[in-house]
Amino acid sequence: MHSMSKSERAPGRLARGMTPRLVALAIVALATACSKQTPQPAAESAAELVFKNGTIYTVDASKPTATSIAVRGGKIAAVGADADTAALIGAQTKIVDLQGRLMLPAFHDAHTHPVWGGLSHAGCNLYDGNSPEDYQKIIAKCATDEPGDGWIYGSGWKDGLFPPDGVPDKKLLDAVVPNRPVAFTNVGGHGIWVNSKALEVAGITRDTQDPPNGRIDRDKKGEPIGSFQEAAVELIVKKLPPPSDKAREQALGYARDYFNSNGIVGWHDALVPISGDEPGQAIPPGVPQTYAAMAKNGTLKGHVRLALAWDKKRGVEQVPDLIAAAEKLAAAGVPARSVKFLLDGVPAQRTAALIEPYSDMPGFKGDLHIDPAVLKDAVTRLDAADFQIHIHAIGDQAVRTALDSFAAAREKNGAKDHRHLLSHVNLISKDDLPRFKDLGVVVIFQPLWACMDDYMVLVRDRVGPARMEHMYPVRSLLNAGGRVAYGSDWPVASANPLEGIEVALTRLAPGSTDGELLAPEERVTLQQAIESYTIDSAYAMHLEDRSGSLVVGKSADLVVLDHDLFKIPANQIASTKVLLTMFAGAAVHGDLNAVSAPVGE
Repeated sequence: MHSMSKSERAPGRLARGMTPRLVALAIVALATACSKQTPQPAAESAAELVFKNGTIYTVDASKPTATSIAVRGGKIAAVGADADTAALIGAQTKIVDLQGRLMLPAFHDAHTHPVWGGLSHAGCNLYDGNSPEDYQKIIAKCATDEPGDGWIYGSGWKDGLFPPDGVPDKKLLDAVVPNRPVAFTNVGGHGIWVNSKALEVAGITRDTQDPPNGRIDRDKKGEPIGSFQEAAVELIVKKLPPPSDKAREQALGYARDYFNSNGIVGWHDALVPISGDEPGQAIPPGVPQTYAAMAKNGTLKGHVRLALAWDKKRGVEQVPDLIAAAEKLAAAGVPARSVKFLLDGVPAQRTAALIEPYSDMPGFKGDLHIDPAVLKDAVTRLDAADFQIHIHAIGDQAVRTALDSFAAAREKNGAKDHRHLLSHVNLISKDDLPRFKDLGVVVIFQPLWACMDDYMVLVRDRVGPARMEHMYPVRSLLNAGGRVAYGSDWPVASANPLEGIEVALTRLAPGSTDGELLAPEERVTLQQAIESYTIDSAYAMHLEDRSGSLVVGKSADLVVLDHDLFKIPANQIASTKVLLTMFAGAAVHGDLNAVSAPVGE
């Protein structure tokens, strides 16, 4: 080994044979070489933020995985390895070490009801109850906390807790609140439960007729028992005091924060009345004004699309009103070029429209809530006016009727890239599966519903075991070339995408390892489930060019999780936590320090 002489080691001494001029030239050459190896970007081109040392699943087929990503100006500036983002690191760039954690594109919810959900959780909330006795205790406390003689109302009771028919009785409410009106919508918003005082205030007696597409539940003597289905819900809802502007804004703010905490930065509000005349089950009026106000003050913190409500009490004469409402909202900065139709109800109450009769009611198939000829006319007119159509269709007959209306619009108007939507879709006839790809229709499933809970036990009693084998036929639709987006229908169910992803993979309730599987052949892969919550939901909302995958130039919408979904058992996915949610490059949930903490701390 060569050892340096004293003269070579001494500071300030020239190496043998080196003149001062040669030393100066060597220093310049060394500085030039270093600057080539680690160039410093100009301040305006440097990234504000660089994540490195991560497991990044991009949902981009051309580059599905990466370890580093750079964010500049709210957009993704680079994706790849550390070397691909190094050139964007400047003096002010914040570098975040992901410690190997999983990063995904932020999620989108393709079907939700944020204002209704926020109001539901702000009111007398039954969502945490798991028995009629739980509900009685919660309601009694609400009455104590809000004394007086006014209405007590809220949401969240589960049909499956009231076997065999899923309808509760007024006597349970009378026992705890006998002297003031009480009303609670169920988790789906398709039913409402009231006490005797509420029936009195609403003027409901045995002589009150069922409205079209609605049912007042009655005992054997014809007396109302205190529950109402579908259009009959409005008989009670119209008596409730409407929420104030402030209450609606607080509700939407609550929903936004809840979505962000679950990694969601885009949502499709799936039923927005344009006036107070057609609230549609539990959906309150005034929602367009709420969105416009929050868009104006910049507090939405997400990509938003609204579906305006079709009023079933009117016909195609309302089309100009819908167009005018959409244009007014667009001017306020809120995209609302979608119209929502409620074509049928729900199977547990036999209000979904089926091709074959209900198993427990021979000869009865359920009813469509809109005449097929009217639907075709309305869809064709709105399609021509460049609207996206969003149809609630649960039974296979409703699904077929909806597809027929899309086909009629295409025949009249030609093929357009409107990406019409069908939501819920419990059942699809095998003959109709290829039509989704042919018509370019996107199906919005609620993956969290696809397990054998109390509600699905009711549904099995209604439709029989044979039809249950393909309940929520997600895999069948994907195999037929269809496109699937995921939406929670919150507050009907949790909006947590990680819970939905788990059930999509297992067809069991979150956290379960055994039990009866609901249509196990309809399970999907982890990659498919992630895509349905990201790029495909963004596609359903015409947002795939700016969000839904981690690609250079797109909005920096991303989430960081505390566990790698690809490395844990499927039944642990729902317990995974969102550490960070970013929308357009800004943290809207969590913080960067938590992401940088070593794994396990």
